[in-house]
Amino acid sequence: MAENNAQNKAKLISETRRRFEAEYVTEKSEKYDPRDVERLQQDDNWVESYLHWRHNVVDETLKMLDESFQWRKELSVNDLSESSIPRWLLELGGIYLHGYDKEGNKLFWIRVKYHIKDQKTIMDKKKLIAFWLERYAKRENGKPITVMFDMSETGLNSIDMDFVRFIINCFKVYYPKYLSKIVIFDMPWIMNAAFKIVKSWLGPEAVSLLKFTSKNEIQEYVSVEYLPPHMGGTDPFKYSYPPLVDDDFQTPLCENGPIASEDETSSKEDIEGDGKETLETISNEEQPAQSEKSNPTESASKRDENEKVDSKTKPFKKPLSVFKGPLLHISPAEELYFGSIESGEKKTLIVLTNVTKNIVAFKVRTTAPEKYRVKPSNSSCDPGASVDIIVSPHGGLTVSAQDRFLIMAAEMEQSSGTGPAELTQFWKEVPRSKVMEHRLRCHTVESSKPNSLMLKDSVSALSDKTSEDLYLQKGFSCLFLYKQFHPYIQDAPPMKGKPV
Repeated sequence: MAENNAQNKAKLISETRRRFEAEYVTEKSEKYDPRDVERLQQDDNWVESYLHWRHNVVDETLKMLDESFQWRKELSVNDLSESSIPRWLLELGGIYLHGYDKEGNKLFWIRVKYHIKDQKTIMDKKKLIAFWLERYAKRENGKPITVMFDMSETGLNSIDMDFVRFIINCFKVYYPKYLSKIVIFDMPWIMNAAFKIVKSWLGPEAVSLLKFTSKNEIQEYVSVEYLPPHMGGTDPFKYSYPPLVDDDFQTPLCENGPIASEDETSSKEDIEGDGKETLETISNEEQPAQSEKSNPTESASKRDENEKVDSKTKPFKKPLSVFKGPLLHISPAEELYFGSIESGEKKTLIVLTNVTKNIVAFKVRTTAPEKYRVKPSNSSCDPGASVDIIVSPHGGLTVSAQDRFLIMAAEMEQSSGTGPAELTQFWKEVPRSKVMEHRLRCHTVESSKPNSLMLKDSVSALSDKTSEDLYLQKGFSCLFLYKQFHPYIQDAPPMKGKPV
């Protein structure tokens, strides 16, 4: 069944590309940005998002692509940057991305009180909307967002139906599949008639995506940690510019984690064992994850110590989904699955595979550095090799759907060293345009749900060379490595809400 669906999807994507090239590009090539046309031929997810939004009807999808591509060229979307937006508009703080809803969707804030209807500035405001959506789309690749219309302290001079319609069209036509819901907070009664018009623009299928809230209801959708005080929340965030407001990705607090925050069942031997395998913390510029030569006199003691740790280490989930980036293949592709406290399988694994001919330096950052230990979090990966990154929450801290991880990677020159000093200098000098970024969400699997099938494989049967494999090749002993196949990862979670 799944195979047939994949084949049908591939056929629809192929037909859409072929017909758009033949029926539209040949006649309207000057109306499209060549970069969009090229991307359409290469990015399956992009084509599929348009097809999904038009219920896989190719004729309707082609019309949508035509309208979307013309809009993208008219607004020069591919070239939008901070310099494209007037500085006063960025400083105003009326439109920005910050925080997550309870489902883990990014929040797109529109503070309506800062908007004054003005034909002289409307185009700049539309460009700001497009700038943020395009910036998000390039980083998150189809993950939905929740629009937060904050209408507190809003007066009649802020009502601009042309601007509202533009925002609606962004999700109906220009950024399909991105809308999770629209949360409208504290709407003045005088605007009830205006939002009846908005409902007609959304269409009957998407009216359910509108959520009208006050302080009493808004916490149904967003937890207090991401709500400002005037909404009854505790978020201390205050908008300021520069720099651009973005995900606050930071280095994990401590890669090994403080002993006091370990599980009660973990012993000092576990901590010491982790210390032998992991790298130094970022404050000391983490040591690269690579095998080092050991002398025979130390082998026996280290072997005994490793066996102690291995006997207590729980098997890790080996993720199946893969994000294929230009420098690294990253598995899992979108979500990190953590077991519940009851299941005891709290750790999870990120596998990085270098697909280049050069060494690739990488960093791991998180929006909740106080919650997680990550090892390694700053290192390098040799050409064709793989690195396993172990992610685990501190002791009793809870994994949240709002938590995010960021993988940053950049290709190094052959002559570059990979020691702490060299990596520090490399990240200071590498241009931002050369850095690949990929984000991962967090997900907790309830203990009541069926867990993945545990497969005990011998090390010799593993095709990917993890850091543990490298130690084995140098004489360290290990009982077994396990592969755990997770049934939830193969298929991405469905988008919340219905198509517009």
